[in-house]
Amino acid sequence: MNQPMPKNSALLTTDSRLNGRLGTGRKHGFFYELIRNRVLFLMLLPTLIFFFINSYIPMVGIYYAFTQFDFNTSLFEAQFVGLQNFRFLWQSGTLTKLTLNTVGYNAAFILLGNVLAIVLAILLNELRGRYFKKITQSVMFLPYFVSFVILSVIVYNIFNYDNGFLNTLLLQFGGERVDVYNKPWVWIFLIILFYLWKNLGYSMVIYLAAITGISDEYYEAAKIDGANIFQRIWYITVPMLKSTFVVLLLFALGSIMKGQFDLFYQLIGNNGVLYNTTDILDTYVYRSLKVTFDVGMASAAGVYQSLFGFVLIMTVNYIIRKLNDEYALF
Repeated sequence: MNQPMPKNSALLTTDSRLNGRLGTGRKHGFFYELIRNRVLFLMLLPTLIFFFINSYIPMVGIYYAFTQFDFNTSLFEAQFVGLQNFRFLWQSGTLTKLTLNTVGYNAAFILLGNVLAIVLAILLNELRGRYFKKITQSVMFLPYFVSFVILSVIVYNIFNYDNGFLNTLLLQFGGERVDVYNKPWVWIFLIILFYLWKNLGYSMVIYLAAITGISDEYYEAAKIDGANIFQRIWYITVPMLKSTFVVLLLFALGSIMKGQFDLFYQLIGNNGVLYNTTDILDTYVYRSLKVTFDVGMASAAGVYQSLFGFVLIMTVNYIIRKLNDEYALF
């Protein structure tokens, strides 16, 4: 009696033909997958071309980190100076200052941003008023759409020495004007504050989406066992957000050396008084190209920034993979 053909016989026939062409030993090789999923790879081609043009070709510029660039010569006729640019950045203390500022600010952004976002997401999730909940979420998310240029205008109108809102208010109550733009230590807190004001709503929405994905059965079982609202949050909601927190942390650490160029440049600008406490690698590279036209020094700082970030993300991912392989990126 003839046996009926299986439903996936066409797929099996195609696989057998591919195996005959490529050999059984290379069944799961790259070329096997390339031929089998050629349509998917073709759809991926525009993305690969984009990154090749915008990310890999510019890597040729690493060469200028080891040169003393001169605009009177061609691109590849610059004087080769080896590690002189890196040595100058290190011995002058510039590299240490830029690294501490960049890592310090980003660490504050990541830790405070995620912790506050989790707290606000939990509080918003516990609200019972449907319309009040939606209005609150929209109001908190709205600053994310405010551009950094508009933010700089708002900050300037608040802290301007002559006609700013703060000094006008102080004069109304019989106080004296405060020159905020001449107090470097104040901007450590102001930059963190305005960053949180602008980005906290976006992070909160991510955690709120993760909370809504938690099954209600956990909370119902906890209520039956007599757990109050704080115990349900601490023993159910917070542990369930652990994976989301770790993933967002790893993504943030990948760009911890990039800083927030738009935020720092728009708020600080070219105010040299504030450079010691607000200058980061991105603003230094930009200023080196725009003001001093020192291409070699700017390239050296950029290469250091990329290498430091790469080593950091690989180290953190390795540690997380050892602790819990499920939370690692790769």
